[in-house]
Amino acid sequence: MHHLNHGSFGAVPLEVQARQIEWRVRWEANTTGFILNEYTDALDVARQELANFVGAAPAGLVFVRNASQGVASVIRTIEPQLKPGDEIVTTNQDYNAVRQTLEFSAATRGTRVVVAEVPFPIESPDQVLNSVLNAITARTRLVVIDHIASPTGLIFPIEEIVSEVDPDVPVLVDGAHGPGQVPLSLDALGASWYTGNLHKWVCAPKGSGFLHARADRIDETVPTVISHAWNTPIVDGASQYHGLFDWVGTDDMTPWLTVPDAIGVVGRMESGGWPAVMKRNHELALEARRIICDVLAIQAPAPDEMVGSLFAIRLFDRSGEDPGGLLSPLNQELLDAGFETLVMVWPEWPHQIIRISAHLYNELDEYRLIADTLSQMGG
Repeated sequence: MHHLNHGSFGAVPLEVQARQIEWRVRWEANTTGFILNEYTDALDVARQELANFVGAAPAGLVFVRNASQGVASVIRTIEPQLKPGDEIVTTNQDYNAVRQTLEFSAATRGTRVVVAEVPFPIESPDQVLNSVLNAITARTRLVVIDHIASPTGLIFPIEEIVSEVDPDVPVLVDGAHGPGQVPLSLDALGASWYTGNLHKWVCAPKGSGFLHARADRIDETVPTVISHAWNTPIVDGASQYHGLFDWVGTDDMTPWLTVPDAIGVVGRMESGGWPAVMKRNHELALEARRIICDVLAIQAPAPDEMVGSLFAIRLFDRSGEDPGGLLSPLNQELLDAGFETLVMVWPEWPHQIIRISAHLYNELDEYRLIADTLSQMGG
């Protein structure tokens, strides 16, 4: 199996899997004692390691299950402020689950989701910036922008967008694909909120994501589930924000505790650490894109600067009736042929794009092979 769908799920290194098992054994050996006497300190250690990795103060960081949950938490936070006629801006390249969260909230509050059209193929990051800015009006109450767009893999100019928009209008960056693919400095970025996944490029266990709130947004930010910390007295300078997110009920928190191990293990796989990991994957992705485009005789759909280690290309249109759903039938055909990738119906049937990833366990021969396979299938 050729794993080229790292944009959906990373491959957790065996050493990291073993460390998660150790945490589970430690918890199960003393279930109550572990939670009361060990869990908080262990989670704070993990939070500090994550803070170092993403360039943020620990005070603004909490763990969530995934970026979609982080988005939902921010929407829950701002919902009481929304009034009929208010607007939330996103783009046509947002993640479907995030769009449905926005639409659900809009339906209950009488607000409107405004979609900024970002072209694909694309020539410049300025096209993203201009499209988003043109969609903002006096009624805009929140801008939800991808760091790296899920369907196309494009790196959006979030620094410019945040600088132009926030704090006049709060910006939530959906950074599902950001951590481990591109360098992060969240405090310097200055967005009201940034949420990211660690189960993709960082290769942490599934269920490890985070939400970062800017210092002035911390006190207002709440999780999707309100638990004990809402009425628990705050002692010794503890953070209610951390308390609200750190325990939302009984769950498996070992993915969070294992995050420092994933950061360390993957970072040590290249002699230059994470900068070298990102550089290697970026260069591999660009060469892989060149190979596939050459075989299929198509133009690269975006400039190199908008590509990290995830890219997409437009494929041939499908024939026949719309099968429904987000995935093209070609996705299963490639899976049957031994390729884990993602082929989406986008922007609508019969158009389709394929999204392909690059990570340390991938080699150029895999991309030559899938290029030949696509060519034989009609690409």
